[in-house]
Amino acid sequence: MTALSGTLPWLLVGLTAVGVLLLLRAPIRFLGRLCLRTLVSLGALAAFSPLGAPLGCALGINLANALVLALLGAPGFGLLLLLNWALGL
Repeated sequence: MTALSGTLPWLLVGLTAVGVLLLLRAPIRFLGRLCLRTLVSLGALAAFSPLGAPLGCALGINLANALVLALLGAPGFGLLLLLNWALGL
């Protein structure tokens, strides 16, 4: 009986952790994909940086721009270029 009383709290903690992970599966998957897309967007901004400077449409390589690109994709790139042009940065 003493072995069961020492194991029971760990079993409850384990089952609770599994339950929480099952409930948070979709948000965790979304955040993982967002992180991956943000890294890819940072790479795209870094690749565009040397090409955009001679054309007069240089975008900064920062987390805000990368998140816009990660969330919106190609329309986000157009939005960043439009904001750059409209604000005269």
